[in-house]
Amino acid sequence: MPSLLWFRRDLRLHDLPALAAATAQDRDVLGCFVLDPQLEASSSARRLQFLGDCLRHLNTELDSRLLITRGRPEERIPLIAREIGAGGVHISADFTPFGQRRDARVRAALDGIPLVATGSPYLVSPGRVTKDDNTPYRVFTPFFRRWRDHGWRQPARTGPRSAQWIEPGSLPAGAVKPADIPDAGVPPCFAAGAAAARHQWRRFVDTALDDYAERRDLPGIDGTSQLSVHLKFGTIHPRTMVDDLDLSNSSHVAYLRQLAFRDFYAAVLHHWPDSAWHNWNRDFDAIETDTDDAAERLFDAWKDGRTGFPFVDAGMRQLRQTGFMPNRVRMITASFLVKDLHLPWQWGARWFLEQLVDADIANNQHGWQWCAGSGTDAAPYFRVFNPTAQGQKFDPTGSYVRRWVPELADAADAHLKSGSRPPDYPAPIIDHDEERAEALRRYHALSAAGTAVPAPRKP
Repeated sequence: MPSLLWFRRDLRLHDLPALAAATAQDRDVLGCFVLDPQLEASSSARRLQFLGDCLRHLNTELDSRLLITRGRPEERIPLIAREIGAGGVHISADFTPFGQRRDARVRAALDGIPLVATGSPYLVSPGRVTKDDNTPYRVFTPFFRRWRDHGWRQPARTGPRSAQWIEPGSLPAGAVKPADIPDAGVPPCFAAGAAAARHQWRRFVDTALDDYAERRDLPGIDGTSQLSVHLKFGTIHPRTMVDDLDLSNSSHVAYLRQLAFRDFYAAVLHHWPDSAWHNWNRDFDAIETDTDDAAERLFDAWKDGRTGFPFVDAGMRQLRQTGFMPNRVRMITASFLVKDLHLPWQWGARWFLEQLVDADIANNQHGWQWCAGSGTDAAPYFRVFNPTAQGQKFDPTGSYVRRWVPELADAADAHLKSGSRPPDYPAPIIDHDEERAEALRRYHALSAAGTAVPAPRKP
């Protein structure tokens, strides 16, 4: 009985445990991808373009034998499985709340055909790393120690020749209607596909990994791997990357920590699914935020990169133009929204999800809650980033600001700590010192009410 391999966030053939499981059942495998209208509607044009480009590369690797169809997965997957007489439907496990609900519906609709989950997008799947009493970790550092002790499997030895791929054209005519691969018609922001991911990883290992700890927070230089988008779509597995790390090297360990944070936030979302849109620490529901018309105008200025704070504006303009922003800049722009503008973190999180090609619900939402003070391992409420000082520290030459804020290209001081402000660049929309004091007042009020200290609800 042949196998059906359902691709989702694992658009590759190398190091794919679900493929190994499928071929262990039968060498005959049909690869398919279902374009879910719900996900299409929620994807930005850039993200849809990257998805389509990845699917084109995957289809090429399969010699045009990837079946792509459009519809609700709980309808399309059982139909395809029955048409080929599948002995099982093989997937990589999805731990997001949306993915869990979708897979439950598909499993029920398969009516006895096994839905087999093997592997996941993570080094260690959510739920596997717990404390001695089997409760989930709430703090990253002890999680990181236990996570390293737990370890992970070696890369799976799979590739294009692992299976005898079934020709989609061999299915009965009209039984499964194929769909065109998405093409949003926008210029690609990242090279797509598994080969591009492996090439980018090799380039990073050879040229920048050894300096990662010192350079990763400097957005003016190419100090990060820029592989977050490939991890999001599964064109490379983190296990493939870790296999190249020398954990006696501090920069390599610093990179490993970032992969561990990815696993940690996935575990947090798994154990506390409501934290996708609600405060992980629900006591922070009482924090005072602004949501009136004036707040909307401030939000629009933030989205457009017109705050008058160069480092913030550079990040927001890069995000709007490319669908990417370095992690340090994400922290500064997020802190500015929640602590200088006093807006709900959910506003900023939703905008990031709309704009980022690498948008990951667990990383994004819990990164925002770290800045807001309402999440696990949250930044102390009294830590309010000064956007000008942060720009001077992490973009000392002003090269990042000058690249993304052309009004400041010729400014003697791109951060405007000294010198004149160009007439075509906006004045600051707020006074940072005043708003810092206001943010502290609001957090102190929360603490005085006795609500900021207690732990969140148990999962």
